[in-house]
Amino acid sequence: MSIEPTPEQIQRLASSQDGQPVVMLNLVRFKERADGIDAADGITGAEAYARYGAAVVSHLERVGGRVLMALSAQECVIGPYEGEWDMVLLAEYPSRQAFLEMTTDAGYLDIHQHRAAALADSRLIACAVFSG
Repeated sequence: MSIEPTPEQIQRLASSQDGQPVVMLNLVRFKERADGIDAADGITGAEAYARYGAAVVSHLERVGGRVLMALSAQECVIGPYEGEWDMVLLAEYPSRQAFLEMTTDAGYLDIHQHRAAALADSRLIACAVFSG
């Protein structure tokens, strides 16, 4: 289960600043029932993630980021038959520094609690335009 980056992963991301836009590929699997900040409300992980999604937009915009696409994963065509992921999301940032600025902001960290309450597992992959 991977919900948060390790300190080493953050350090690697911070040290690889190239000033170019970065697209973060988010793969997420929701908890059946949200816990943490959303436990008392008796909602699903997907509902807790929707709370996070609604609140994160202003933080994205503040650093020049945006959601490119949010998709519901339906079935695996190559790989394990059982669906590993519930949602695939692409978010674009003007730079890795902009991403780090957003994710270390105190206001963002408050709403990030909904993400943590929602997710059973996740992957976050920094992507750039493929140049062959």
